[in-house]
Amino acid sequence: MKKDQNKSMTIAKISIVAALYVAVTMCIAPLSYGVVQLRLAEGFNHLTVFNKRYIVALTIGCAIANITSPLGIVDVIFGAMGTLVMTSISYWIAKHIKSVIYKMCVSTIVCTVFSWSVALELNIVSHLPFWPTYLSVAVGELISLLVGMIIFTALSRRIDLTK
Repeated sequence: MKKDQNKSMTIAKISIVAALYVAVTMCIAPLSYGVVQLRLAEGFNHLTVFNKRYIVALTIGCAIANITSPLGIVDVIFGAMGTLVMTSISYWIAKHIKSVIYKMCVSTIVCTVFSWSVALELNIVSHLPFWPTYLSVAVGELISLLVGMIIFTALSRRIDLTK
């Protein structure tokens, strides 16, 4: 019985985070897509430093949010794969760090650097110049992650996000 409850709780937490990612993305949809983007839902990427289940949640959330992207299915695939890779890397590195702040700093760096995948997608599909696009997307990613870092640092002091 306990194992079934744990599995149900895990599925519920994954679903809630995925839904929150989609909701936050859709609330500011005009800013969530394109060359100049501020996808505040990317702040949720910090959850992966607490528990690997959030890798799945964020990958699903990103895929669903990207269904409405102007780039369509290409963005669903590119975005979900990019999220899967960068959050997995963040999780793996964070496992070896004790400080929550340092874990989130690593997550911020990894996810900001990895925004090259979005720039590459925009370069290939929309024929936008790679480097200016990368800079623009990386700045938006960094802002979103810094906001997320503030929120999840405060939240982690009140709630055990590892459970």
